[in-house]
Amino acid sequence: MANTGFIVWFAKVITLLICMNLKPLLVKGEQQVPCLFVMGDSLFDNGNNNNLLTAAKANYPPYGIDFPDGPTGRFTNGRNVADFLAELLGFDKYIEPFATVKGVDMFRGVNYASGAAGILDETSIHVGDRISMNRQLRNHNMTISHMSTLLGNKTLTKEYLSKCIYIVQMGNNDYINNYLLPQLYSSNHMYKPEQFASILIQQYSEQLKTLYLYGARKVVVFGIGGIGCVPSELDLYGTGDSVCINSIDGAVRKFSDKLKPMIDDLNSNLPNAKFSYINSTSIAVPDPSSIGITKLREPCCEISEGKCKHGGGVCSDRAAHYFWDGFHPSEAPNKVTAERAYTALLSTDVYPFDISQLAQL
Repeated sequence: MANTGFIVWFAKVITLLICMNLKPLLVKGEQQVPCLFVMGDSLFDNGNNNNLLTAAKANYPPYGIDFPDGPTGRFTNGRNVADFLAELLGFDKYIEPFATVKGVDMFRGVNYASGAAGILDETSIHVGDRISMNRQLRNHNMTISHMSTLLGNKTLTKEYLSKCIYIVQMGNNDYINNYLLPQLYSSNHMYKPEQFASILIQQYSEQLKTLYLYGARKVVVFGIGGIGCVPSELDLYGTGDSVCINSIDGAVRKFSDKLKPMIDDLNSNLPNAKFSYINSTSIAVPDPSSIGITKLREPCCEISEGKCKHGGGVCSDRAAHYFWDGFHPSEAPNKVTAERAYTALLSTDVYPFDISQLAQL
């Protein structure tokens, strides 16, 4: 009976793939996993905030100036890390946002990421609506329900999802739009950096366990990078020619240092789980000038409150700028980040697998 069930499931999947103009994974060099799911914040968002009542939007020029479809809601000039990872995994088009995906297209995967989203529900409340990690998980559960209806069986849906890759990147806004804004949020007054990091990790771990319970088995967790080095934070807290703000990076490091042990705990306690950690600090461009980036602090676009001004001016040498606006990298470093996450160059880049290895497991 189990064999018959698998044949029925496989036939349905092949039918769905044909409907989606995809080829099944039978030929070397084709799409490496059946689907890619994305959860995160503005670094991965590709349009989920467009219709929300929020200041965290990027669906206007000059955002997307180098993207084929123009402004889509991506917080950069071109492709973001999630786009590059989809390319590296062999997808023939980018993963659609939850806000617009329909029907069988969800079998390719869905991007749930939302600008200003955090691990904590209250994070970024001052900017307006945003889809927190908890809400993204609820949206994913809705997707699974639709997939189960199309496949006709919840068990077969979970079997399908277990072969997919999930990429998750959360935590930036819990610092930028929460802990580092003591005038608006109480967290900084209530908790020392070590305590706040522990609270974040405890909730994050539970959220990732929920993702596992929904059927995810191959999960890539991106760490958070040098928040103390972004232009907008330097404008707020920097002094003189500061390259980075050590106090901010020190607080964030308390969180980053707990991610690897969290991964060990998840892999040890959840059967067949394959969680992997991407060390965003390690995979950061070591020598930006080697890829033509010579301007590390100056945003490329004309900014207002950290974001590009509507219809504002942009630099002519976009490939030379690390930052596109006051918070987000330009396309060039996004490409390097994705490539290093996909194929690690150093032992410190990933733990225990890079994405190319995870795809083969």
